[in-house]
Amino acid sequence: MDESDIPWSATGLDPLAGRVLEHLVAVRSADRDEMASAAGVSPAEAERALRNLADSALATRIGGAAPRWAAAPPRPSLGALLARRRAELARVEDLVERLSEAHEAVSGPRATDLVEVLKSEEEVPARYRQLLTGSTFEVLHLAKPPYVTGGSASAEAVGVTPGVRMRSVYETDGFTDAVSVRTARRGTGQGGQLRLTSQIPVKLVIFDRAAALLPIWADRPSSGSLVVHSPALVTALVALFESVWERAEPVSLTRRHELSDADRALSASGRDLRTREILRMMAVGMKDETIARILHISRRTVQQHISDAGAVLGARTRFQIAVLAAKQGWLNDQADSVRQRESLPSR
Repeated sequence: MDESDIPWSATGLDPLAGRVLEHLVAVRSADRDEMASAAGVSPAEAERALRNLADSALATRIGGAAPRWAAAPPRPSLGALLARRRAELARVEDLVERLSEAHEAVSGPRATDLVEVLKSEEEVPARYRQLLTGSTFEVLHLAKPPYVTGGSASAEAVGVTPGVRMRSVYETDGFTDAVSVRTARRGTGQGGQLRLTSQIPVKLVIFDRAAALLPIWADRPSSGSLVVHSPALVTALVALFESVWERAEPVSLTRRHELSDADRALSASGRDLRTREILRMMAVGMKDETIARILHISRRTVQQHISDAGAVLGARTRFQIAVLAAKQGWLNDQADSVRQRESLPSR
């Protein structure tokens, strides 16, 4: 047996004692040195493990000039040990209930089973970290200005646990500073998905569809936040997120090398990959500086792509370029491919 597959700590035994017991039950009896050799430990360590097993009534010492040890019948001996552990856990559960009642008595409306009210500057980032690192399968994120700086900035630097799916929607007007781009890039770099939209109703983070964090005052996020645990309210907030997500435009923040002069020139069909990417970002309201920062190209290069597209389309204004590019289907292929990739199972 592989000790790594057996949670001996649940029985109260340390891993070494558990490993020694596994070897001991397979023989009639053994002395200290034989157990040390079988378990790959020193004789002194084997001696301590055997004594621990004897104290737990899992092994018996057989007297003699060279003491030997024999395992007790595992089912009744381990069964009795587990029964004692269950009784201990039951007492701990009772203690948790008493502590919770005492905490709620002094906290009043600040902490309940349904909603937590976080008011201090230290509480919000600390609780955000707890909820984020405790998430096991999904984090949903709506981001819009004003952004909280200071203590919460460090909280934003906390990454999701590997394997946790993260989907974020940013409001285009707020997706212009280096901090928001860096935060979004960190999330997508961990396998997350990003979309942009012109308007987001509220800042929101949902953790495992079990808890939601949102500001008390929409225009003053630093003034405090709510942590919602009510299943009905969380379900409604998930529906809100999915509605915003469905209308938002997919964006890739994958780093790319600068294209060559030949590649950068607009193709005859007007559907150069980089140009379509720039036009799609422009269509959702992103500024040239932000597009340049995301794609790691110069602002002048962004403007040149837009200008070339306008010449091909016969459009003079950015609005006309976006409308005509959409009508020509230049934006759909890439957006659809991104949506198709996002629809693949990710858990």
